[in-house]
Amino acid sequence: MSQPRRGTTIAHVGLAVRDHDALQPLLRDILGLADVPLADSDGARIAGYAAGGALIELLEPAADGTPIAKFIEKRGPGIHHLCLAVDDIDDILARCRAAGITPIDLEPRRGAEGKRVAFLHPKTTGGILIELSEY
Repeated sequence: MSQPRRGTTIAHVGLAVRDHDALQPLLRDILGLADVPLADSDGARIAGYAAGGALIELLEPAADGTPIAKFIEKRGPGIHHLCLAVDDIDDILARCRAAGITPIDLEPRRGAEGKRVAFLHPKTTGGILIELSEY
């Protein structure tokens, strides 16, 4: 029996930060967002906070020269990417390719939450880095 389709939803917003501990008082103590343990990934230390049905991921560079460190160096702290949860990542990637949208990841890989993910190149998505994550 196949799973019912859920449709596309916001999974998380990734924020590039210099120090995720600096935002903890606002997110956890003042706004009351619950900590969500996440694995570090792609040279970033990741702190997660539950915000309704989505997450806020704070992406702190683990070292100089990592993708997040380069992002902060070039653009400063701020929104790094938007992650959309999808039912069938392989189908969505095929549809993106057919529409001329370039995936950075040619095949899905495991992300910080252990889910299959793939990123879309911002040059083909209006300048926004979009991550796709399979439910």
